Parts: sequence; C-alpha cells; structure tokens
Amino acid sequence: MNLFSQSNETPTRRKLDMIDAEVYFYDNFFIKNEADKYFSILTETIKWQQDYIKFYGKEVAIPRLQAWYGESDKPYTYSGIEMQPHPWTKELLEIKEKIEKEAKITFTSVLLNLYRTGKDSMSWHADDEKELGQNPVIGSISFGEERPFHFRHKKDKTIKEKILLTNGSLLLVSGETQHHWKHQIPKTTRAIQARINLTFRVIK
Repeated sequence: MNLFSQSNETPTRRKLDMIDAEVYFYDNFFIKNEADKYFSILTETIKWQQDYIKFYGKEVAIPRLQAWYGESDKPYTYSGIEMQPHPWTKELLEIKEKIEKEAKITFTSVLLNLYRTGKDSMSWHADDEKELGQNPVIGSISFGEERPFHFRHKKDKTIKEKILLTNGSLLLVSGETQHHWKHQIPKTTRAIQARINLTFRVIK
C-alpha cells in the first residue's frame, strides 16, 4: 500500500518556451503534505555521501551531498566520480512509479542531491554522459526549499531560461535538450532551508 493517500488535485503542466529543447514543468506534482513527508523520510534514510573532485591537482569537496540508487548493475560516472547503486527503497519506488506514469518511460536509477544551505550548489553542466544514451529523458523532483534553476544555451550564451523549482514540483527534460543546453543551481546568500533533488534516469 502506498505510504500516502492519492490526491485528486491535478498538477499544472506547462512546456517551457525554449528553442532546441523539450522541457515540461509540473507545479504541485506532489501536494505539500506528500512532499514534506518524503523530504523528511529521505533526509533521514538515504545513504548520503560527500564526494570530491580534482581541481588544479587538489581534492575539493563538491558543494552538496549525494547518493545513487537503482538497479545493481547500473553504476554512474561523472566528473571522475564513480557511484555504485544502493538498492531501491520503498519511498523511491513510489516516487519513481508516479513519474513513470507521466513520462511514459521506465527509469533504472536515480541521483539524489541534498542542498543543505544556500552555499550548496550545482555548477553549469549538461547531463550528457554516454551512459544516459543519445537523447536522455530525466525526471527531476524537488522536495523542501525552493531554488531557482538556470538554463543557458550552449552556442548562444545570451539565450537563457530560469524557473523556480518548488516543493513537490517535477521538471521533465527530454528530446535534444542536453545537446543544446547547460543548467545550474546557483549559490545564494539568503538564509534558506535544505532541498532534496531526485533526478531519475535511464542508464544504458
């Protein structure tokens, strides 16, 4: 039985007005009480880890905690960090099932990021690792503090898009988006609470 009762509320869905991209935003994909409960459970039960990258010959801590869950034969490597998957939890499978019904795809894995404060961030990048395939579909769920999410076109950096990722929202990214756009979660000096982001992926 699902941990939470199903809501009759229908999330709002809109397609972002971006060239060379296919991006949809769903506000209220999880209603507040569902989002808050998932945030609390994931904060306490996920096996968060602090990873490091090489920067000018030195090991530097990435500015967030992260974890990799999914099928046992689907590791993930980016920026020199190789992540081995933990087994799916009941809550992750519940979230995964709901996104899959909307995305019409079966995800194999999820990368979780815990942004503890406004100092935690994600720098400009594209989700274009070879394990993700030619045109990856990524379902990105946000729980907790809302944070702005920035897009920037690779060829013309003056072409930008910004959206506020709210508690319980879904950002569904597909098509050729990763070929043409980068994205980031910038730092902020505001005193804000923690945020958990889950990006569901298909590892080939």
